[in-house]
Amino acid sequence: MAAHPPRAARRPTPLDEAALERMALRYVERFATSRLKLLDYLARKLRERGWASAAPADPGAIADRFVALGYIDDAAYGAARARSLSRRGLGVRRVARALDAAGIDRALSAEITMEFAEETQAFATALAFAKRRRFGPFGAEMVQGPAWQKQFAAMLRAGHGPDVAAKILKMKPEEVSREIDT
Repeated sequence: MAAHPPRAARRPTPLDEAALERMALRYVERFATSRLKLLDYLARKLRERGWASAAPADPGAIADRFVALGYIDDAAYGAARARSLSRRGLGVRRVARALDAAGIDRALSAEITMEFAEETQAFATALAFAKRRRFGPFGAEMVQGPAWQKQFAAMLRAGHGPDVAAKILKMKPEEVSREIDT
């Protein structure tokens, strides 16, 4: 009985047009994605497995066809991603960076993030971030000095403005409900 070669020694079979299309279809059925993320996935698979056909691989044509068929919608993906990040308490700048990394057009990204940039929405998002991280009025005690600076820096990295971050970190627990009600 012949033993299989060790797993590390087996080379995956190179891709052809049909296999690449099947991989792309499987990817978009499993994950919400943008056009750029699909192209990155297909490029990675081509590097890993190689290409078997004489004609060059064209992942761009597959992605364009999927966009035309409605399998990929950058606007819907960007809006859903922005809502998800906002619920986690991330600010407008951080959301915009995530959309940029996903390959969402800058004009579309600006349109999507405009609703989160509104002052009351920005404050509510920052407050959700502070609550999740137990900063400011949600912490066990009010912090000062280096600990306050660390919390402030974390809020800035999360994409919140310095004025909003400072206001929240200086709030007392009883002030939170008043701010939410207004």
